[in-house]
Amino acid sequence: MRLIDRRAEKQALRQVLDSVRAGMSGVLVLRGEPGVGKSALLDYAVERAADLQIVRTVAVESEMALGFAAVHQLLVPFPHSVDRLPGPQRRALGVAFGLVSGPPADPFLVGLAVLTLLADAAEVRPVLCVIDDAQWLDDESADVLGFVARRLLADKVGMLFAIRETTEPDPHLQALPGLRLAGLPEPDAHELLATAGGRPPEAGVAERIVAGTGGNPLAIVEATAELTPEQLRGQVPLPEPLPVGHELEGLFGRRVRKLPTDTQTLLLLAAAEQPGRGDRLWHAAAALGIPEAAAVPAEAAGMVAFWPEVRFSHPLVRSAVYHAAAPGRRREAHRALAAACDPQRDPAPRAWHLAAATARPDDGVADQLVAAADRARSRGGYAAAAALLERAALLTPDEERRAERRLSAAQAHVVAGAVDRAEALLAEAATGLHDPLSTAQATELKGRIRFHCGQVAESASVLACAARRLRPLDPRAARDALLSALEAAVFAGWAPSASLLHENARTARNLPPTGDPPDSAANLLLQGYTARVTGGYAAAMPALRRTIQAFLVDEVDPDVALQRLELAAVAAADLLDDASVERLTTDWIDRARASGALARLAGALAFRSAYVDGPAGRLAAARAAEAEAHELAEMTNNPAIVPPTGAHTLLTLSLSGREAEARATAAAVAREAPGRGAAGEMAMAAYFLGVLEISLGNYGSAIGCLDPAYTDDTPLVGTQALPDLVEAAVRAGRRDLAERALHRLEDRATATGTPLALGLLARSRALLATPAEARQEYEDALPLLGRTRAVPQLARAHLLYGEWLRRQRRRGEARDQLRTAHDMFDGMGFHGFAERARVELRATGECARKRELGTPEELTPQEAQIAVLVSLGEANREIAAQLFVSPSTVEYHLRKVFRKLGVTSRTQLAHRVLDKSSGVFHPIPASDRPLLGGRR
Repeated sequence: MRLIDRRAEKQALRQVLDSVRAGMSGVLVLRGEPGVGKSALLDYAVERAADLQIVRTVAVESEMALGFAAVHQLLVPFPHSVDRLPGPQRRALGVAFGLVSGPPADPFLVGLAVLTLLADAAEVRPVLCVIDDAQWLDDESADVLGFVARRLLADKVGMLFAIRETTEPDPHLQALPGLRLAGLPEPDAHELLATAGGRPPEAGVAERIVAGTGGNPLAIVEATAELTPEQLRGQVPLPEPLPVGHELEGLFGRRVRKLPTDTQTLLLLAAAEQPGRGDRLWHAAAALGIPEAAAVPAEAAGMVAFWPEVRFSHPLVRSAVYHAAAPGRRREAHRALAAACDPQRDPAPRAWHLAAATARPDDGVADQLVAAADRARSRGGYAAAAALLERAALLTPDEERRAERRLSAAQAHVVAGAVDRAEALLAEAATGLHDPLSTAQATELKGRIRFHCGQVAESASVLACAARRLRPLDPRAARDALLSALEAAVFAGWAPSASLLHENARTARNLPPTGDPPDSAANLLLQGYTARVTGGYAAAMPALRRTIQAFLVDEVDPDVALQRLELAAVAAADLLDDASVERLTTDWIDRARASGALARLAGALAFRSAYVDGPAGRLAAARAAEAEAHELAEMTNNPAIVPPTGAHTLLTLSLSGREAEARATAAAVAREAPGRGAAGEMAMAAYFLGVLEISLGNYGSAIGCLDPAYTDDTPLVGTQALPDLVEAAVRAGRRDLAERALHRLEDRATATGTPLALGLLARSRALLATPAEARQEYEDALPLLGRTRAVPQLARAHLLYGEWLRRQRRRGEARDQLRTAHDMFDGMGFHGFAERARVELRATGECARKRELGTPEELTPQEAQIAVLVSLGEANREIAAQLFVSPSTVEYHLRKVFRKLGVTSRTQLAHRVLDKSSGVFHPIPASDRPLLGGRR
């Protein structure tokens, strides 16, 4: 189709091409109704990209159930490059395409493989990817391509999508830069109309055609071709309505019906089959007695090209051919295509074609669909598996088996992230499930869906119910449901969940053998948390210590580790074992990165920010982890996992003294969390806000914030809040409350015995001790805390000791402690605590000097991440795999890091350290460098 006007759209396309040629990348999604010119604009871009490598695919509605189908088509030009991929990416791609066996491939790890392939190809010659009819992309391909498009930066890769505008927003591509195409402006529509036919229509007729088509270019051209000379001259009325949008399909359908019967059948086979070389198409045509000559009339009509590959002139033509055929003829075409499929190489397309050829329930075909779904699931194609299982359910005669297959489809949808569809299918399945195991599995799935939706209290309750039902039927599944219920209860709140937790403990005690060794990590984890509920802190210590050790020495099944590292890290936090918290969280992040489990990675990064990097005083690293967590949660469409204003963001805000933002975030959590039953999350937020109040000297307010954590006593912050509550209560004159909190801390610190626990205990005892005892307690606390990663707690011990010494009129000694505290807080960017130390220091007669860091340019969170990893000796390709970007993007950011920091080599960068307050790097002693990013 000739492009008239479209100046803005052409300019946008040229900008993408120019960006690619300049060494960067570009992405654009063209949206609009059928026939508005999206495909023509893609052709325009392709014509002007002769100097680029062009890879092109057209998504097809019939392929939507075949996972990774469109990605496979797109990568056909790069078969030999796959061997050069890093091992995990190569395996993920091989599993996704069914070339090798292995654990299911996560779509995002496949996405990283595709990104790496395209970036590597672009190093030779820039690449342009063109994806037409993107609304028909299979979900796995849409996830992968959307992921790739969001991660492109300095890769010399362009991506252009054309997608039909619908009432429902597309979840995969809606965040990408886009352009909505409307009909042509009236003057341009008249210009197109004047050139579309042999002679221009009469003025009044032209006005009606332009108005009736809304300026839709394809509708103008095709409607004009359909009109008679008398209609064009205005002597005969125009048809109503004019063919626009879906009416265009009817117009094309009428043209198809004018073709010879054999040609119609050949076109139908082509419309029902995936685009490409057409091997199966010609086998099916031969089986139906269709000669190759049948292609000539269709090609002469400009509807399709059969060589060198099958390609329709417009997506609407394909749709019209398929939907214009009678149902019986469509089934006949699919039957012939199924027979042309190799059962070994093409089991999924064969099953899908057989299903489309079946007019009534058929157990045999349904079983083949289930087998194809199992294969798709084994490749990580959960969305494809769900679609195949849904179709299998429709073809299953028996009501209960049909319901069980719907349940399986719903389970696959949850893994694929389509929670709404899973919930709808689960409701459909519920009435037909009668088997006790199936109904228990349905209950468990409902609990997982509620957790994905952020309804943590309801999730904990439903999962506990599922565990009770599963206990006599599938003990291992019951144990897993109990652990998931515990995870939900951490966020729902320990106190509000008390009765549920005790019921869980009874279920756990009566659990039959799971088939795993009694001392397996999962069994120990359940034993430890059960003891924490029923016997208290000290009773849980042995099992939880053994659990943590099992995770630390890598004795855990990889799937179990990825699912349960969060509970293990929470247990370590409850034990005030900061070294284990950091190691477990690092392992959690590394495993999630390696497997491409981005939703779990988002949760792990949020946890690291709030419970590892923030408490260690690494604020810039904490902010970088936060930023990546939010990006991943948005990318995977899981906002409930890491909400933008969640409790996890509060600690960095509080420690850095950003009072207004911290209070606004805490207020947002207080407004939103009750509706989800998230009392535990509210307690976490209140605890973090309490730290801010202590830094500001607002001790009465701090008590109000810390009391929910003390009362709820969730394992995540219940123990950590005790030293803060002792300090706030002493300073507010609430000795009774301080003594109660200290008594609980004494019991727990004695039981766990970690340096952090004993150091915090000594510091807290000093606050309540007599002058004769306090000095020794402070002197004991400092070396203990100096052995931990909790640098801010050490700085607070210096501050409290200095404050005590000043009140004892030991000004010289006080100055030493307060100066140390001030310098530590100032260096970490803890502005509230630094100011508190400065005021105290001034009271001793000394003015604190601020550190002079100069004003180097600030690094972005991603630049800071890359700088840390480079300084630890990681290669660009390794960093790219960790951060889910291409090596080219790593190199681009690294050049900016060098420029901003004034260094010229990786060796120089290794002698710099991330300043905790600003993201600026500064020299540090070599002995301290392992603390960067917490990696070992």
